[in-house]
Amino acid sequence: MIRVLLADDQALVRAGFRSLLNAEDDITVIGEVADGAAAVELARAEKPDVVLMDIRMPGMDGLEATREIGADGALSDVHVVILTTFDLDEYVFEALRVGASGFLVKDTEPVELLQAVRVVARGDALLSPGVTKRLVAEFATRSRQPHASKELDVLTEREREIVALVGEGLSNDEIAARLVLSPATAKTHVSRAMVKLGVRDRAQLVVLAYQTGLVRPGWLG
Repeated sequence: MIRVLLADDQALVRAGFRSLLNAEDDITVIGEVADGAAAVELARAEKPDVVLMDIRMPGMDGLEATREIGADGALSDVHVVILTTFDLDEYVFEALRVGASGFLVKDTEPVELLQAVRVVARGDALLSPGVTKRLVAEFATRSRQPHASKELDVLTEREREIVALVGEGLSNDEIAARLVLSPATAKTHVSRAMVKLGVRDRAQLVVLAYQTGLVRPGWLG
């Protein structure tokens, strides 16, 4: 059973999500809250599989709540999905950086919401590589220059190459074709890189690729 926590300050939105999710045999809503502080508190108490987190809430907003959940080692198995009204919300990039597994637009189709919950509960990033690339590139171009970092020193040359390709938006199959590897080998390299870099999922790996300069979307023209 996939256990879901709803965090949104609009009662009607919560009611709609709750009704949809609880109608599924493999999903149950274990709680709902109207602000970020309550979301963090309930996440720590209940350790849900997935938190559907509105980015804009009174008091502690969804971004800060996601940051606190992402920084809590005891909540490493809790996956946050950001809910936003716009598909390129200005805070989404930062949310991915601090630990969100993906994002959903609030008017997404019900079947897509259900699929998203199941994908994230498995531990996969919600965003497809191509969508992740578009999202991160949009905001990385407005951000500061990539910081000098030794984070990537833990990677082998092959792993660095593969992280760069992940950052460019390639799937594991596309990476395998580009480097003449089997898809299983490409997936293994991606997984090892994620473990070494201490990132939760593919979305964070993409963000790290931009931040460290492996991928430079706008600064170099």
